[in-house]
Amino acid sequence: MRKTLTILTLCIFLAGSGWVYWKYFFTYSSGYRSGLLQKFSYKGTLFKTYEGEMILSSIRSNMNTPLASEKFLFSVVDTSVAKKMELLQGRMITVHYQNKNGTLPWRGDTPFIVDSVKAETF
Repeated sequence: MRKTLTILTLCIFLAGSGWVYWKYFFTYSSGYRSGLLQKFSYKGTLFKTYEGEMILSSIRSNMNTPLASEKFLFSVVDTSVAKKMELLQGRMITVHYQNKNGTLPWRGDTPFIVDSVKAETF
């Protein structure tokens, strides 16, 4: 009976650990997005996180202003990337992101975690 209880407890622990890994640490997808960095802030009540909003544009006017747009909301964990973002606010940028299956309070509000940024010259 004791051996069965030990094996059952171990199986439950391993299944729970696997689920936590899949939900919060597994990268579902990753890629690049380009657009206008509209907003970038450091916010939160208990856990302060860097949150950003980028306008993804498919059509631009003559003045290089986005016309048809979609918003891309993201979080930044690395403070060096966040400092670059603060300097690039209002400019066209390309970011590399990882899409997680879930969010953790200390990692940000969105499942999209940006890990690098570069300014675009159009």
